[in-house]
Amino acid sequence: MPSYRTPLLGALAVLLLAPTAVTAADRPGPLVNVDWLAQNKDAEDLVVLDIRSAIDGSDRGDYEAGHIPGALYSSYSEAGWRVEDADGVPGTLPPTEDLETLIGELGIDNDTHVVVAPAGVGSTDFGSAARIYWTFRVLGHDAVSILNGGHEAWVEAGHDVATGGNEPERTAEFEAEFRDELIADADAVDAAREAGVQLVDNRPAEQFAGEEQHPAAAASGTIPGAQNLAHHELTEAGSAFLLDEGSLNALMDQAGVEDDGTSITFCNTGHWAAIGWFAMSEVAGHEGVAMYDGSMVEWSRDENRPLQTARSGLGAVVDWLFN
Repeated sequence: MPSYRTPLLGALAVLLLAPTAVTAADRPGPLVNVDWLAQNKDAEDLVVLDIRSAIDGSDRGDYEAGHIPGALYSSYSEAGWRVEDADGVPGTLPPTEDLETLIGELGIDNDTHVVVAPAGVGSTDFGSAARIYWTFRVLGHDAVSILNGGHEAWVEAGHDVATGGNEPERTAEFEAEFRDELIADADAVDAAREAGVQLVDNRPAEQFAGEEQHPAAAASGTIPGAQNLAHHELTEAGSAFLLDEGSLNALMDQAGVEDDGTSITFCNTGHWAAIGWFAMSEVAGHEGVAMYDGSMVEWSRDENRPLQTARSGLGAVVDWLFN
């Protein structure tokens, strides 16, 4: 009799070694750790995006010198994730069709789970990942996570790295379903301010108080009535590890940031504000959190918009011309 043992074992081996899919039921939350990624990075519907850039002092050369095996490179600062708008405000969300093209060329479609991997060197670096995460969510894509601790955590855990380049296997079709409720413009912020909606400034205390300002801002200060939840306090010192939910809630309580159903985060250009948005919306579970994309660089350019500084007490509202 002929034996079917060898072909059957061969077929089973192929099935066992083939990439598995990350099913909807198994999809991770907003944050994944390096152990989860080590077990799932070869899943057929998962893409790891290495987004190291000048923001963290690195570039494609650093990616090619060592990256998470299988990860694709997409520079946060150079690939087109943010652009200067028609009014000269830097770092704003590009047109939806441009983002659809960028994402599709990375081989990402609407069924792909994306893990965004920053360098892992600090809170500003985590902001790069949070901003791209927010971009996917604005585009209606929920299958996205951030690698907690970033590339640095992967290396420190002793996992293997690959060298050289890595190109997408295909160009995919990505179709956005834009979520207006996650993004705010200056008019929406002004209306929210007058309505008493919670505004959260994620800049350092010195900028919040008006003692320092961003080089591209026309004036110092913050939006009147805002609470200060500084971005660098939301991650573990000197790392891109986000604080746990309990620690985040304690910080928010201390800053007077409440889960009151509607909030808008902002900073200078919508980078640090992405960390605040991520911590509040995705980890602490606050409802109705949006981010002001243009942030203080845009807000301060209009002399009719009020600013608050600490020069004459935290409640002082001054015209930007006197800053």
